[in-house]
Amino acid sequence: MSDFQRNLVKYADLAVRVGVNVQKGQTLVVNATLDAVEFVRQVVKKAYEAGAKNVVVNWTDDIVSRTKYELAPDEAFTEYPEWRAKELTELAEQGAAFMSVVSSSPDLLKGIQPERIANFQKAAGKALAAYRQYAMSDKVSWTVVSAPSEGWAKMVFPDEPAETRVQKLWDAIFKAIRVDTENPVEAWKQHDASLHEKVDYLNSKRYKKLHYIAPGTDLTIELPEKHQWVGAGSINEKGHEFMANMPTEEVFTVPLKTGVNGYVSSTKPLSYGGNIIDKFKISFENGRITDVQAEEGEEILKQLVATDEGSHFLGEVALVPHNSPISQSNTLFFNTLFDENASNHLAIGQSYAFCLEGGKKMSKEELAEHGLNESITHVDFMIGSEQMDIDGIKEDGSAEAVFRNGDWAF
Repeated sequence: MSDFQRNLVKYADLAVRVGVNVQKGQTLVVNATLDAVEFVRQVVKKAYEAGAKNVVVNWTDDIVSRTKYELAPDEAFTEYPEWRAKELTELAEQGAAFMSVVSSSPDLLKGIQPERIANFQKAAGKALAAYRQYAMSDKVSWTVVSAPSEGWAKMVFPDEPAETRVQKLWDAIFKAIRVDTENPVEAWKQHDASLHEKVDYLNSKRYKKLHYIAPGTDLTIELPEKHQWVGAGSINEKGHEFMANMPTEEVFTVPLKTGVNGYVSSTKPLSYGGNIIDKFKISFENGRITDVQAEEGEEILKQLVATDEGSHFLGEVALVPHNSPISQSNTLFFNTLFDENASNHLAIGQSYAFCLEGGKKMSKEELAEHGLNESITHVDFMIGSEQMDIDGIKEDGSAEAVFRNGDWAF
């Protein structure tokens, strides 16, 4: 067996055992593109070895997807298959676990009419609202992992010879995911414990607000009274641990929906809806986005903000030190799964219920009463750099250093 094959098997094992933590008799649902065939086959094998009852694989193909956006009639993008939404919701109700394997080229839909992309995002968001609620409140186990495609690898390593790009991206993924260690499962347990030290510290502080200062950024974010910082591992309603994102380097919580004021500038490109949005600035007043400007992809960004009422507000506040392994690799992945773990970031849209004390058991109305945002979308964007300072503002108005020069100050 080659080194690559060994790493691929270790990666699949890690995704199954730590990512979704498949239980005996459980169904695993895998969503992937055809670029990830070799990896998904290993995932299926490892899932059955772990005791899975069924593994359901839903395939998509980037060329087919692009062709639809180019040639299908407009009305094709205003609907989402009802049977697919019902299938996912029923599987979630039955306690299935869900794995998404991200591979698509970040600019797959470059040049496509923004309205088509926006309409489909809205249709999918509405149809999948019930299913996403299961994931966003940690009722089910879910994870997002990745596998290279030629298009994605070309963006990350444009100067690399075509025949070695995909392998180079595989190597970068293996490193970021800790697959290159002798015992990746144990390495992830240690990593989880390390992140929880930061979580425990921040939860002990009960900061009322966070104040961000950096070039192009002066932003104050108020936090709900009963907010909870979380990081790395999560626990589903049956008490089983899982890792929602692999890699992950963040600790995060929820903002008070109406408590965001000021402006913030992006520090990395955002891949959204098959397009790149870059060098953008977002302004807020009492939580609501009041203005967006972007050097690239401005129309796509405006369409994102206009998705629904909740997409005019933030749903996540995440802290990631500039000295994180992915940041220090100096690799721009053009993929939020990786780039958000190299940078402080925020998310437009839906809040996570589990970031509020007792939130997992609250109704939508109760979550809203506590200041959490509701939306059919949730999109992270990167704002951190080595020039960012963050202060934690206490109830009495005094400030303490949380970040200095892009890294933890405690």
